[in-house]
Amino acid sequence: MTIAIRSANKRTGAKQNVTPSLVHWRFVVVLLAIILVFTGLAIRAAYIQVIAPDNLIQQGDNRTLRTRNMPSYRGLITDRNGVELAVSVPVRAIYADPKIIHQQDGLSQTRRWQALAEVLGQDVEMLRSKVINPSRRFVYLQRQVSPAMAEYVEELKIPGIYLRQESRRYYPNGEVTAQLIGITDVDDNGIEGLERLYNDWLTGTPGSRIIRRDAKGRQVEILQSEAGEAAGTVQLTIDQRIQALAYREIKEAMFYYKATSASALVVDVQNGDILAMVNAPSFNPNDRENVSPHRMRNRVITDAFEPGSSLKPLAVLAALEFGQTKVGDIIDTSPGWMRLGGSLVKDFRNYGKLSLEEIIQHSSNMGTSKLALSVPKDFLLDTYYNLGLMSDTGTNMPGEASGIFHERSRWSEFELATLSFGYGISVTTAQLARMYATLANGGIKRPLNIVHKPQSTTWKPQEERVISEHNAKAIIDMMESVTQEDGSGKKAKVQGYRVAGKTGTSRKAVAGGYGEEYVNIFAGLAPLTNPRLVTIVLINEPGGDLYHAGDTAAPVFSKIMGGALQLMNVPPDDRQVTSTQWLKGASNGS
Repeated sequence: MTIAIRSANKRTGAKQNVTPSLVHWRFVVVLLAIILVFTGLAIRAAYIQVIAPDNLIQQGDNRTLRTRNMPSYRGLITDRNGVELAVSVPVRAIYADPKIIHQQDGLSQTRRWQALAEVLGQDVEMLRSKVINPSRRFVYLQRQVSPAMAEYVEELKIPGIYLRQESRRYYPNGEVTAQLIGITDVDDNGIEGLERLYNDWLTGTPGSRIIRRDAKGRQVEILQSEAGEAAGTVQLTIDQRIQALAYREIKEAMFYYKATSASALVVDVQNGDILAMVNAPSFNPNDRENVSPHRMRNRVITDAFEPGSSLKPLAVLAALEFGQTKVGDIIDTSPGWMRLGGSLVKDFRNYGKLSLEEIIQHSSNMGTSKLALSVPKDFLLDTYYNLGLMSDTGTNMPGEASGIFHERSRWSEFELATLSFGYGISVTTAQLARMYATLANGGIKRPLNIVHKPQSTTWKPQEERVISEHNAKAIIDMMESVTQEDGSGKKAKVQGYRVAGKTGTSRKAVAGGYGEEYVNIFAGLAPLTNPRLVTIVLINEPGGDLYHAGDTAAPVFSKIMGGALQLMNVPPDDRQVTSTQWLKGASNGS
């Protein structure tokens, strides 16, 4: 028994002698493993930081570097005196990150979402449906919100709802210049009018700034800053004072005469600058939610119409230019009617023998028809073309119509006769203004301008003499009789100034002939001694008892022309009115 125990103890002791050796080898293995791990880490660190550090730097920059675009506002549009007609104001846009909203359980904040929907004027369920997809990272909730609304949304502190800077176009003069200036879309791109025409010039290039942020998103360093390209400013030839005056008068006329629409154009004869271009009905460009498309149309350049008697001076002019007649000649219009190829041309009554001036004064169809038929057809047509009809006016505005004129290989006498009194041809208000400006210029045709050209530049308007100065002056002297007591446009007189002009009352064409709707026009210039302004007034489809241009367009012309001459400090030239009377009228705003 004792021997057995001793034998067991010996075996146990043998085992105890082996254990330190095993522990030693384990220690060595672990130590080697640790050394290998740290060696590998050191090699990896050396590789990342020394041999190939770009990837690590890029990952770090992705977490800390941000590029921020500096705000770039659309350029100004001003009138000739620097009055702002279109400006950009800073606003905010509300957008959401659906992924953040879902990660932070933002949709559970029901009361805050209800408040957000109420301030945005949207249905709360519709609003929540925009952010229901957690895979999306960006969605607009509302654009161009006011600062007060943006501040309220910011105070709601809904996870995943953010604000960003943007700009909105504002038009200080509202409906007065709406069709002329045009509008921009929600992204501040011009889509109508001059905003569209000069969109590239008015749009600047935003600057950028690269910054470094800390873990809490705070800016800690500006690494790089790049300046953008500033937006350009467009200065128009428009005089806002005359623009407002003209708009007020044509708007009142449209309502007073129950017309479908009305337009007016004021042009500076000396350089072709457009001082006013107005249309009614207009619209508020700052609130376009329920605006009808027809209200946005700039009728002065887009709508063509048969000008009627306002074109009769051209028939007289063509006869003078060809040498078929001369100032002082008498034309026999008896018996007041004639048949041309089975069609009838007639006057309101039998005027008998008329001078050239009386033909214009009494607006004789017989007189102009005989004069038009007395010259070659090609010469007559060239006169119409040379005066700027059926061609661009030079404004280059979008939507400008070139008029309607049907070229024929053969012209009947009746067709030439109707052309002489303004039928069979359609022109725009702007084309008619250019024609009268050419007469006022002594026969020199210039393009119309809508953008102001700096005086420091060497730019000069394209000029072309199209008729003789002598005959141009003779025609405008004859047209003065229209505004005298016996003339059809006597209501167009302007106190203190000699005015020359012509009425035009034309029926609107319908399928198969002419209907019962009228277009009323008065086109004129003043002061006659040294013409400065041309004004065209158009009343479309007057609905009251008054439907002649002498009763509708002429008095509106008088108010616009009189006010514009006084605003421009043009001295009176009517010898029958003393300077004291004129100054008294000016001080009373008459």
